Amino acid sequence: MATKWINRLCLIIVFCVVFSGVAVHSPNEAKAQGYYQKATWLWNTERIRSNPQEVLSFLTQNQVNLVYLQVNIDIPVSYYRSFIKESGARGISVEALDGAPQWGLETERYRITNFLSWVQAYQNGAAAAEKFSGLHVDIEPHVLPQWKTDQTGVIRQWQSNVISLGQEAAKLNLSLSADIPFWLGNYYTADGKATLSRFMIGQYDSVTIMSYRDTAAAIYSIAKKELEDATALGKKAFAAVETKPSNEGDFLTFYEEGAAYMNEQLVLLHELAKVNPSYTGIAIHDFDGWKSLK
Repeated sequence: MATKWINRLCLIIVFCVVFSGVAVHSPNEAKAQGYYQKATWLWNTERIRSNPQEVLSFLTQNQVNLVYLQVNIDIPVSYYRSFIKESGARGISVEALDGAPQWGLETERYRITNFLSWVQAYQNGAAAAEKFSGLHVDIEPHVLPQWKTDQTGVIRQWQSNVISLGQEAAKLNLSLSADIPFWLGNYYTADGKATLSRFMIGQYDSVTIMSYRDTAAAIYSIAKKELEDATALGKKAFAAVETKPSNEGDFLTFYEEGAAYMNEQLVLLHELAKVNPSYTGIAIHDFDGWKSLK
């Protein structure tokens, strides 16, 4: 029993060293050890208005240094400015988050345009310390009914919209990242010349692989191929985990096991994944689910 708790304590210490920037004492040490990010999604944007200090405290306590913050146009921009500025003071970058399955259809491209227009207007009116550091999108057209009836057509439109999105992001001078499912390599582009995984990773500066499982070995096993694709393409990639309950099976999420067990597995996952040059860190979905873990 004593050995078990000693091992657990060691894992927790390693976790803090790996993900806390304060553990690196010099530029040379940082270069040797490498710098890895810890990200989370904040879909419930109302939190930055109702209780931003609670959000910031949780992020700081858990060594988060990147937040995907959903754009909610009903929240006044003053709250975004304040939250991003204070996040930056704590070493936390904030990316503008949005997306929907319909973003994969050309008839719905106006949704992407509206998102980008809002971000552009926000950036133009914000001080340097108040600006978003990048864009992050979640586009999953595979859940649409059209995916079953006209898969090639949906893939073609998805490709077209993502190419357009990348061009517009470049005009805003913002990095572009996206969530992608781990199984994307099982499908091909509309012309059949490349896997959909390779194509999508190639369009973004960074991808967050939705490698949802509840053990480090399983997470790495399903993320490995896309980490390798990202390495081959010179892109960055996160391995992502789930904390919310899932109707697809308990093995997809840490909801049942709780935060302490998840942290242990994240330490092990980091050790497995860091051999890939593309590996940038771990993303935890999402803030609300994570904060509610037992």
